[in-house]
Amino acid sequence: MDERLRELRLREERSFLRSVAWGDPPEDPPEDPPGRAPPIVPEPLASDAALCAPNSPTSRRDLGLIAEAVGRSEVLRRLGQGCPGALARSLVPLRHATGDTVLAEGAEGSAMYIVAEGQLRVTQRGRQLRTLGPGDVFGELAILYNCKRTATVQALSPVRLWAIDRHRYRAIATSNAKRRRAEMLSSLRAVHWLRDLSDTHLWKLLDAMEECTFAPGHVIIHEGDEGENFYIILKGEVRVSRRVDGQEKLIRVLGAGEHFGELSLLQNSRRTASCQAQGHVTCVTLTKEDFLEISPFCPPQPLEPNTSETEAPALEDPERGWGSPRLRQPPVPVRLEELAAVCYEEGQRQGQRVVLGTGGFGRVELVRCRERLFALKRIRKDWVVRTQQQEHVRTERRVLAGSRSPFLVGFFGTFRDGQYVYLLLEFCQGGELWTKLREVRCFEEPLAVFCCACVVEGLEYLHGRGIVYRDLKPENLMLDRHGYVKLVDFGFAKELGRGEKTYSFCGTPQYLAPEMLRQEGHDFAVDFWMLGILTFELLVGRPPFHSADPQQIYSRILDGVFSFPAFLSEAACSLIAKLCRRRPGQRLGNTASGIRGIKKHRWFGALKWRKLSLRQLEAPTLRLIKEGPPYINFKRFSVDWTPAEDEFSGWDEDF
Repeated sequence: MDERLRELRLREERSFLRSVAWGDPPEDPPEDPPGRAPPIVPEPLASDAALCAPNSPTSRRDLGLIAEAVGRSEVLRRLGQGCPGALARSLVPLRHATGDTVLAEGAEGSAMYIVAEGQLRVTQRGRQLRTLGPGDVFGELAILYNCKRTATVQALSPVRLWAIDRHRYRAIATSNAKRRRAEMLSSLRAVHWLRDLSDTHLWKLLDAMEECTFAPGHVIIHEGDEGENFYIILKGEVRVSRRVDGQEKLIRVLGAGEHFGELSLLQNSRRTASCQAQGHVTCVTLTKEDFLEISPFCPPQPLEPNTSETEAPALEDPERGWGSPRLRQPPVPVRLEELAAVCYEEGQRQGQRVVLGTGGFGRVELVRCRERLFALKRIRKDWVVRTQQQEHVRTERRVLAGSRSPFLVGFFGTFRDGQYVYLLLEFCQGGELWTKLREVRCFEEPLAVFCCACVVEGLEYLHGRGIVYRDLKPENLMLDRHGYVKLVDFGFAKELGRGEKTYSFCGTPQYLAPEMLRQEGHDFAVDFWMLGILTFELLVGRPPFHSADPQQIYSRILDGVFSFPAFLSEAACSLIAKLCRRRPGQRLGNTASGIRGIKKHRWFGALKWRKLSLRQLEAPTLRLIKEGPPYINFKRFSVDWTPAEDEFSGWDEDF
């Protein structure tokens, strides 16, 4: 009884803190969150030819000015070792006369600029913001992804600029990341006690390592201290010495590619020597804790199934278990003409077709065939070709067609005509989780636990098939009529082999992982980062990294520092912190225990995973689902019904 009272009081306290944090709830919650930017669509990487650029800066003044500019830029100063130099060598010169418009507010951006000579004025909606001079950088976001310019930049005098476009920058960053990764992997293979490890384990170690720099004379390791870190030297020299008869005796000098401090990872012993930087030194380092998490020398404990109570067989409901191989799938239409649009039965849009979602790709409509409801996603073929998304659309089709999981949206087939390709999907009657979150602002922990557990099940299924999702957010989570959460929209999904990295830049700004922003290659670990961001947003009502300025969002993500509201439980804070580690190899889910480590975390302690997988739990989300017409849980969208242009290039022949 005392335990129940304590739990009740704790809930009341958290409820009070939540209300203080949010203030009095408005009568009508806002439709859209502040600062939620549209998703970033991946673009194909440029060829290696993009690395070659004529007329690159050669004067000492220009090279120094560019180096200073890179150091001041929130985006550029975080580039990896060697990348700023390659960037400087790839800039091309531009000149503009007085009065020329270099950037126009609202126009699509594709290049970044550094001012070499002259003055420029920056205005936004006619209001002057600032003046730019030599050494200033502008337009940085355009080298990360295709975005609209937020201000106008005009020349106040004749100006000389250094410029680089997005395709060349991405080619440089990707090439640099691959080279550095190969070099560091070679350094790891040279470590004698790591030689027997597989490439997979070496990749994991590499992903967990942090880069650090030391000033001349800095003592990195003190003799006699407890050892907690292992180092590999990337640049510079390290002096190793030991005290003998009260005097410091030089043992050796280590250079690039050599390592020190490994005994702290293999033994519980104190340091037997001191290591001091000779000149400026750059290393990568791994902590003992991270090593033990990743190392095969410490095999993970098996997950204990949470099945203390007797389990009943799952119900054979076609909407719940249509994807199970042991259940008979319901009949589905075989021709596009068999699908009839469902129309609104009341309100201002009475008689109009029901639209469940919209985007740059097209729209998702509610359709009916033989009394069964489906969601029909129509994708504009001209948009696919214009944005070079052919392979991503084909990947989405492959992922959906090959998936059989109750935590992924069901797939029934494809169609095509001159203007569109169509994906026929399961209709999730409960609507978007995003809409429900906006209605209540933030979820109580039991509700968030259930939603995140469904996501974990979906990610486990995808990762087991070699698919990284890359677009986790409340907008891409739907509730079926039983309240279970399903992942939808696989347009950003990517098929990856073990140990592979991909270098696309895509996703939602507030959810981007640090390694994606740094353009150093990413893998399945980005999904665990996004799971941490999702957990925070469901509990708090906003993501941890938020700002009206995208550059501020990215700067905060790269710093990896955020605060937890007082009303969050210690267990929730622990899970989020472990998922949102800056280095991908350190994240929960991406260590030796794999995704089982997430399932075993105490935040999920009361959840019965086996019952969840069999859909035998009563979903706490049911209370969020409204009763009424099938479209009642969806927003009503204003849609441009202008027909798309015909597109007959043939990329969609297999649809």
